[in-house]
Amino acid sequence: MPSGKTVKLILYEALQFAALVTPVFVIMERFARLVRDVRSGDHTAYWLVVAVSIAYVTSVTLLVWVPLKYLLLRQRGFMAEITLWRPAALAYLVLCTFPCFAILITSSKVQVDGGHRLDHFAELPVSLLLFCLICVDVIERIRPCKLTGPSDSLDPDLEYPGPVLTNLEQVTTVSSQLRPDEGQNGLNPVHSEVKNGITPGRLQRSNASPSQPTPSSRAPSTAYLYSSSLRPRSYSGHLSFLWKKDGRSEVFVETFLFWLDTVEMVRVAGEPAVFYTVWVFPLYILSFLSTLRMSITPDNPLLSFAGVVLQDLPFLVLRIALIAVFGHVTPLLYLLKNTLVTLTFIYFTYLTRLKLFRRRSMF
Repeated sequence: MPSGKTVKLILYEALQFAALVTPVFVIMERFARLVRDVRSGDHTAYWLVVAVSIAYVTSVTLLVWVPLKYLLLRQRGFMAEITLWRPAALAYLVLCTFPCFAILITSSKVQVDGGHRLDHFAELPVSLLLFCLICVDVIERIRPCKLTGPSDSLDPDLEYPGPVLTNLEQVTTVSSQLRPDEGQNGLNPVHSEVKNGITPGRLQRSNASPSQPTPSSRAPSTAYLYSSSLRPRSYSGHLSFLWKKDGRSEVFVETFLFWLDTVEMVRVAGEPAVFYTVWVFPLYILSFLSTLRMSITPDNPLLSFAGVVLQDLPFLVLRIALIAVFGHVTPLLYLLKNTLVTLTFIYFTYLTRLKLFRRRSMF
């Protein structure tokens, strides 16, 4: 009976391999039908394209994918020292995403040169490609987690660490209670007593001067500090099920949001008014460049810079050009998103470090 880790490993590897080969077969078969229709029903061209797709998948699987996975799982060679980027994700982008985008561009070029408008690959092939891309990213992120039982991360009933108000009382030191004429060897003995509800253990000095109040007579002052290590207690009422959370399910939400901008750009490339023009080249090229962010681990500091350089800044320029040429083929919301992300990254990362923006007189 295989162990749970073995079952999880087989499941992950099977899903990643399916995500590698399925988009290639679907898009190549769609492209084969397109070539057959352009050539007026030439079935030889159809089966030739299908045979090329089978040969390609077999070659990259045996020569690249399987050896790479073996080195990663066994932690052999330089693979054991890689921590800031993901070789499997990069291999997937090169072996699957890049050729699929290339086939989509080729299909547009073939139809434009032949004067046809038969298929713009609008729904199934492109959606399947992007869905498999997201699945590979989810698997890479969720791989260290368990599939059964509670999460290895923080207690799901507790919120993330945040600022908490802490009540502190002022505590007087022993040195502040000494008389001016007392030295280290002239300390009067102290004793504890219970008086007027005072808890035993309070220090009192015998023969205390009226001008020097004892610690029990001082009113405690309250100070509120922020503590990042304390967390609020979980809610235990009738609606406690609403407070349940798990980091493993949040990975799926974060991953889909991470790729939402790229998905929208690829959707624009599938519009018939855009697909049959030369604008399909920069759309798919920049979309592929944005997918290279998947090869960077989520905790890598380079991810923010790569997100601006590979996605937000190029998409900003491209969306402005598309709106100027085709009108509102892309929502203005994504244009505003690219603008705000780019400007805020440049301002908070670079401009705030300048001496002009470090003056205290400014807000």
